[in-house]
Amino acid sequence: MEYFLQQLINGITLGSIYGLIAIGYTMVYGIIGMINFAHGEIFMIGSFIALTVFLLLAAIGITFLPLVLVIMLAVAMLLTALWGWTIERVAYRPLRGSFRLAPLITAIGMSIFLQNFVQITQGARVKPLPPQIRGGITLLDGPGGIVVQISYMQIIIIATTIVLMAAFSLVISRTSLGRQQRACEQDQKMASLLGVNVDRTISLTFVMGATLAAVAGMMYLLYYGVIDFYIGFVAGVKAFTAAVLGGIGSMPGAMLGGLAIGLIETFWSGYFSVEYKDVAAFSILAIVLIFMPSGLLGRPEVEKV
Repeated sequence: MEYFLQQLINGITLGSIYGLIAIGYTMVYGIIGMINFAHGEIFMIGSFIALTVFLLLAAIGITFLPLVLVIMLAVAMLLTALWGWTIERVAYRPLRGSFRLAPLITAIGMSIFLQNFVQITQGARVKPLPPQIRGGITLLDGPGGIVVQISYMQIIIIATTIVLMAAFSLVISRTSLGRQQRACEQDQKMASLLGVNVDRTISLTFVMGATLAAVAGMMYLLYYGVIDFYIGFVAGVKAFTAAVLGGIGSMPGAMLGGLAIGLIETFWSGYFSVEYKDVAAFSILAIVLIFMPSGLLGRPEVEKV
């Protein structure tokens, strides 16, 4: 029982990171019907920006950890959002009215470009970061020396995910920007006729997704303590799988899918073979989509005539 609870905590933590990335996929798809396959690399760039800021602050003598973390988060969110806006403006907007395969090919090309750009500028070797937030809370001390513990870093990740999920849900449901996004999701031409700036709304959607990816990237860096130029591809595929599993286009579905993928990976690694954890995750995805083609919380797509 103690081992199960520990794996549950670990799975929720990993799933929270996947969920934050998956929201970016589902927001973009919900409005323009396009999968931004470069979103995983945006997450990776957010990690590298956070690490660079940490090293620069250490070099100038700023070591007070709360201040360092706040600056890291602010700079990573700002610069990663700028990357997201630039990618949408340069690579995706010119192809928005083209045939459907063109943006998909561009997204894959942008993903490869960003991977190689970071590999050239930062090097191919992994970049380590010593643990910055140590310690935790012991929840259960069972027989046989098995201890159930939740670390402070895990608490921060889970709490940050809950706060951001609530905040973005309020933005979508209660603000003018959220109404514009929902209008563009339903019909871009009609939204434009009613005075909605469609280009700005889509750009801000990319910015919001990139901001969440930056938060996930910094959390990943602090939690695992090692990054490289390839983490964006791996995490991006998992997050995209989570978005599809939860129901592409649904923010709660993206988070639910992220948690599901994180729990499947963690429990499979803990009870079976770690080499086949990805096989287990994608197998569950296939089984769910066979019986629920729209995902867990997705809505069936209605063709407009």
